Amino acid sequence: MVYWMSRDQRLNDNWALLHAQNLALANNAPLVIVFNLVPAFTGATARSYGFMLRALKVLAARAAIDFNIEFQLLLGEPQSTVVDFVASRQASALVCDYSPTRVAKKWRAAVADGVHALPSNDGAIPVLEVDAHNVSPVWHTSNKCEFGARTIRPKVHKAMGSFLVEFPPLKRHPHGTAQALANAQWTTALESLTGLDRSVPEVDWCVPGEDAAAVALDAFLGGGGAFARLAKFGDDRNDPTKRTGSSNLSPYLHFGHLSAQRVALEVMRLEAWGRSRGVVLETLFPDERTTGPQSFLEELVVRRELSDNFVEYNAHYDSIEGAHAWAQATIEEHRADPRPIVYTRDQLERAATKDDLWNAAQREMVSRGKMHGFLRMYWAKKILEWSKSTEEALASALYLNDKYELDGRDPNGYVGCLWAIAGVHDRAWGPERPIFGKIRYMNYDGCKRKFSIPSYVAANPRLSVSSVKSSSGSSSSSSKPLFGASK
Repeated sequence: MVYWMSRDQRLNDNWALLHAQNLALANNAPLVIVFNLVPAFTGATARSYGFMLRALKVLAARAAIDFNIEFQLLLGEPQSTVVDFVASRQASALVCDYSPTRVAKKWRAAVADGVHALPSNDGAIPVLEVDAHNVSPVWHTSNKCEFGARTIRPKVHKAMGSFLVEFPPLKRHPHGTAQALANAQWTTALESLTGLDRSVPEVDWCVPGEDAAAVALDAFLGGGGAFARLAKFGDDRNDPTKRTGSSNLSPYLHFGHLSAQRVALEVMRLEAWGRSRGVVLETLFPDERTTGPQSFLEELVVRRELSDNFVEYNAHYDSIEGAHAWAQATIEEHRADPRPIVYTRDQLERAATKDDLWNAAQREMVSRGKMHGFLRMYWAKKILEWSKSTEEALASALYLNDKYELDGRDPNGYVGCLWAIAGVHDRAWGPERPIFGKIRYMNYDGCKRKFSIPSYVAANPRLSVSSVKSSSGSSSSSSKPLFGASK
């Protein structure tokens, strides 16, 4: 039995892996996890691949030693490598992760076609897709692209009663004899990454992997005693100068080192109100976010699953064509508006604008691989204000986000940029403004009223010129080794 791991890179709390093991047990068969690396994946950086590969190396060893589950690292295009592996092992089924992005869909479809076309198959080898990323499978929550949070929220809440349940444990597999992957295979994998952008180094503030994710979750839920950070999340989430306003879990959720379902279960357990599950869910998932846990679960479950819904059902999830009709109309009406200030992508990447807050946010992203959620909204809206067109603004925002953020190339990122720049999941706002039209506006003074801008700017000092490889040139940092970390 083969499990093609991709989006959900963990052994525990993984419905796809659990399903693959159940099938293997029913067939008295060995279980193998395969992970496929595409050497020339567009936009891949040393930061993102280093974070991913460090965690996978530990996962591979633990799978073999603790669970007697073999792990294999495949190199190349999955429609060849995964299909060939299924054929070579005479697998009776292939289980794969779910992801709504077009490249993931293309790979899954090609692999499924390849498996079904195997001469030895005769239609007998099923290819099964399991959504282990969302609490409620995306296709179960809704069968259409939802307008916004208010339309999907009741559907998510309804689904929680069925899907927000405890995970069964992964068992030590009784069939086959798993061997740990040799170090030489990891070295070969690193050498094969010819398309890797090594100018964006790893970070050292965020340790990858399931163990580190569990530690980060515990720190957020229990940090300071009596779940202080979680309790203050609702009040502090829009203040980037306060540690209590961020969970720091997004990299772990993006790479699947941590299950969103596990996080939600732990929040519920922490509340420990001692009532039946249905009553607890009614309290923890209200329409109005009034407490830290409620605000956090709104972001973790409703908003995350709304993002997957958008990318699943909107073929234009990363372009202006994916915006609501009202937004496309207002964008067109204001297309010719004068732009008092226009910055090139190179200037934006180097944080070379006249806005000290925006520059600090860009510096935080470049150096840490993470920008505070509230500032990501301001950051993207200023790019709209400073670009020649809305299309150019979106392209620049996605480029920078995907290049530097640890959680780049993610449905949350696509939706976040489109929300800020093209009003996705938002409504029309008035009065109309130049450039923005009816798109929601944010400005420096509004941020000043929410938090101390000088404190935030001081916490994110100026970048050295050599620390950024811009879109139009190179820097000395391009010679850094793959696993060279930066603070």
